[in-house]
Amino acid sequence: MTNALEVRDVTFAYDGKGAPVIENINLTLKKGELVSLLGVSGGGKTTLFNVIAGLYRPQQGRVLLDGADITGKTGKISYMLQKDMLLPFRTVEDNVALPLILKGKPRGKRKARKIVGQYFEQFGLEGTQKKYPAELSGGMRQRAALLRTYMFSGEAALLDEPFSALDTITKSEMHRWYLEVMDSIRLSTIFITHDIDEAILLSDRIYLLTGKPGTISDEIIIREPKPRREDFNLTEEFLQYKREIISRIRAEKTDWQTRYSVE
Repeated sequence: MTNALEVRDVTFAYDGKGAPVIENINLTLKKGELVSLLGVSGGGKTTLFNVIAGLYRPQQGRVLLDGADITGKTGKISYMLQKDMLLPFRTVEDNVALPLILKGKPRGKRKARKIVGQYFEQFGLEGTQKKYPAELSGGMRQRAALLRTYMFSGEAALLDEPFSALDTITKSEMHRWYLEVMDSIRLSTIFITHDIDEAILLSDRIYLLTGKPGTISDEIIIREPKPRREDFNLTEEFLQYKREIISRIRAEKTDWQTRYSVE
């Protein structure tokens, strides 16, 4: 499996000279993979996403997409934030078509609507084209936002806790749905989460981002084949992954506190 995305030796500080927020970050995303970034709040996960998306230029390191250097270049990778950010005054189809319209390819709303219309059934959105975001459930809004994200760039997507606002049952349904859609459209995904269970259920691999500055302290491979059993989260294998992750996070936290004398 070839790499869709590579982050090499990335270090970033907000003022360019002070203490870095993230340091010496190295990670890969293979084509078709879902990789999670797991860590506590304030560990630098969103900062890393902003670097990968080209919104921030790192003081050190490079970001590569299919081998091409995209460091500091926007518009190369899809990026979806926690909130769906759908425009309330636009229909669902016009929200989804927005990336195409902004890029000017194709010209005109009618052609853009025709292109995105091909994906509505695949994304479980058939019949919502002329509706407005306020008329959709939380799960359907997230589907629309994910389709819009895909229309921005179909190679790799950065998802920053996209399911955190959903109830437990809807979130579980969205997990299964997203993995199915991701496989069908051959999308590669890096996923930010604070939820250990979610990371285990969705990921091929999990990177632990810990410490201050944030660094990749560990990589955990989830060997359970996909699609995963519906009761996987009730198995001993699942619990073993969870124990291992919690143990490693605690060990890293203790080590960091010892080195920097943090109470």
